[in-house]
Amino acid sequence: MSRLDAIEAESLADRAYRIIRDRLIMLDIAPGEPISEAALTDEVGVGRTPLREALKRLEADHLVVSYPRRGTFAASVDLTDLAEITDIREALFPLAARSAAASGGGAVAEALAESIAEVRSLSGQESRRALMELDARIHRQITSAAGSPHLEEILVRLDGLITRLWCLMMERLPVMRDHIEEHLPLMQAILDGDEGEAERLAREHVRHFDAEVRAVL
Repeated sequence: MSRLDAIEAESLADRAYRIIRDRLIMLDIAPGEPISEAALTDEVGVGRTPLREALKRLEADHLVVSYPRRGTFAASVDLTDLAEITDIREALFPLAARSAAASGGGAVAEALAESIAEVRSLSGQESRRALMELDARIHRQITSAAGSPHLEEILVRLDGLITRLWCLMMERLPVMRDHIEEHLPLMQAILDGDEGEAERLAREHVRHFDAEVRAVL
């Protein structure tokens, strides 16, 4: 394979990874559902090689599981993982927020400002799914603004697992708009360069989400 072919294959694998990851996170592919490589190659528009590379990454993310001679399946959603995931997020998300504030949002500052405007313009008529997608996007922006690829990789993976759990209980959770609006002071603290406030608000956000989920379990 030439260097150009390798770059193109990697790009296609990234595309397949993002599309399938989002479907798994939003439960468009239900927990336990078999993964059909033939169907996904047609739906995503990539060949078998980049698709299989994407599936390997998704298995590392704990979003799919593979069994010899049985195939690949969407991972189950285990509610008992909540406590451990929350503990890790409570340690790392405030760190990411503090680092993001240290650079005033860095290369993601414009995207954060746009997200602030989008949250402020919410009409209250948005679907729960749309709000969940917005929540996931904001978290990815904040972790990206931290400027640490290693920290970003861990948090994006954990946020994906938490979002799956959230989707599973979507109809039982309280008003989601309030949860989304919690991001406003956090994003503003990052843009203002207020490291201590960004860290504090990020920690409160993780704890509040955990409390809301536990209240309906």
